[in-house]
Amino acid sequence: MGETTLMVIIRRFGHPNLPALVMLHGFLGSKDDWSILMPHLSQYFHCICIDLPGHGANRLVLDSPGFSQVAAHIVAKVSGLGIKQFHLLGYSLGGRIALHIAKDFPDSLLSLTLESAHPGLTDNTQRDARAKSDGLWAKKLQQLPITAFLSLWYQQAVFNDLNKQQKQQLINLRSHNDPERLSNCYLATSLSLQQDCRAVLSLLSCPCYYLYGMDDTKFAQLAKDWQVENGKDQLQLQPLAAAGHNIHSLHPELFNDTLLTLLNPSHPA
Repeated sequence: MGETTLMVIIRRFGHPNLPALVMLHGFLGSKDDWSILMPHLSQYFHCICIDLPGHGANRLVLDSPGFSQVAAHIVAKVSGLGIKQFHLLGYSLGGRIALHIAKDFPDSLLSLTLESAHPGLTDNTQRDARAKSDGLWAKKLQQLPITAFLSLWYQQAVFNDLNKQQKQQLINLRSHNDPERLSNCYLATSLSLQQDCRAVLSLLSCPCYYLYGMDDTKFAQLAKDWQVENGKDQLQLQPLAAAGHNIHSLHPELFNDTLLTLLNPSHPA
């Protein structure tokens, strides 16, 4: 893929000589979701924001399951920029993909930071239930007008920290997405198809961080349980007060300060 096409899928901020930070957005998002962090974060990192398949300008069609495929796709894009090692940050779906990058390319990571990301289901009963649920959501995505789908999507409990105006802003922002491409990515990266990645941390020699909002009770508990299984040395938790699922969007200053304190020891706490 040529440089011109590459730069449609990727936006970069900060001097190329700074440490590289690859940033993966969540479902329905795009590389531009991270722009709110860039004025400050790009002073310390060469930030590489990438559209996931089916999102933004990325038209890659995924096989099912698609985790290994998208992991290799992202690492190839970053390698194409001449970058062999990088800090990796993933939010929600981006965090689940980041875990597969960590599994398949552990030597590429300088650090792994997950924001509100699921490590994977642990038994077939859970997987069967999630596959059924995701199948229903995929049908809604394929059959409903995109704005109607988005209205239903943002009624889920995980988005309870969003007010009516914030939800409407997201609906307006996301309504340009292509339902067919989104559906492909959604089904190929279903949590029901994701490997249980709890043990992936043992493959890594770099630090691993998990950021979660204290108001996001589901993911707060997932993070705590995961740390109990792996130990504090392998997974460092960073709970953030008065925050929900999407911390970086609603609390950008808090997120920036927290991330820089973790990844850049010279940054003032």
